Amino acid sequence: MRLASYHTPVLREEALSLLITTTGGLYVDATLGGGGHTEAVLQRLDPTGILIALDTDPDAIQIAAARLARFGERAILVHDNFRNISSVLSQRGFKQATGILFDLGVSSHQIDEPLKGFSFRADGRLDMRLDRGQAHDAHEVVNRYDERKLAEIVWKYGEERASRAIARAIIRYRTGSTIETTGQLAAIVESVVGDRFLVKTLARVFQALRIEVNNELENLRTALDQTVPILSRGGRLVVISYHSLEDRIVKETFKRAAARSYASGSKLVPDVLVEPRLKILTKKPVQASAMEKQKNHRARSAKLRAAEKL
Repeated sequence: MRLASYHTPVLREEALSLLITTTGGLYVDATLGGGGHTEAVLQRLDPTGILIALDTDPDAIQIAAARLARFGERAILVHDNFRNISSVLSQRGFKQATGILFDLGVSSHQIDEPLKGFSFRADGRLDMRLDRGQAHDAHEVVNRYDERKLAEIVWKYGEERASRAIARAIIRYRTGSTIETTGQLAAIVESVVGDRFLVKTLARVFQALRIEVNNELENLRTALDQTVPILSRGGRLVVISYHSLEDRIVKETFKRAAARSYASGSKLVPDVLVEPRLKILTKKPVQASAMEKQKNHRARSAKLRAAEKL
């Protein structure tokens, strides 16, 4: 495992200004990563403030533990998927949170570490598991899924127009040899699209595989549905997403929770009007400044949405 190299979190000041309503209470960082946002939140809290941070990657927990050691018991790091956010709190005796933050980007450590197999820029075994304890990985997807399913994943999760041609090329390669590495897969994609659009296409293909391996979009829906009940009144939910699929889920979740609706009744019990549970604080997603985008390429696609519990 490589040593951590710390980077300024994307949209840090914007996220903190929307998230923190009081310097005490309980905050949750659902996506610990390198610990940048976690550290920034803890620095703004007073000695009564506690932060629980979750990550599915045990390496992230280990790296962040050293970075956050000075905060002692005020920083509670949990190796778990954010789809279990409600149970993580209840198991530790907490009923509600003052604020919850999601930064959905893959951490620099995960991208930079070849052994994790996330990046087409560094050759390594096809893996892409955020939690190395799970069996399902990118090697299995690429070598065992049939052509139709591969094409569907690359189109659905990567929005890649050449999805069918890429799937056919993968199947052709598999007839003679197993696809073991990210470099092999990148070469297969290059054989389909050539040099001109290669980098963008590779980014979309690798994104699609990562989403499939880690069930990212369904986990996000599950987690967001749990956030409204566990937020205290006036508590804030802040989500930073990096591609349209994530942002669409966040936008739709906020919209549903901010609307009046009717809960279906029965013949004996009439329909019940359900009042809005969230107030949307960002009519349009907050994006990074031109200066931040210039300094940090990860900020270019970042979109921040925030809402408050009513």
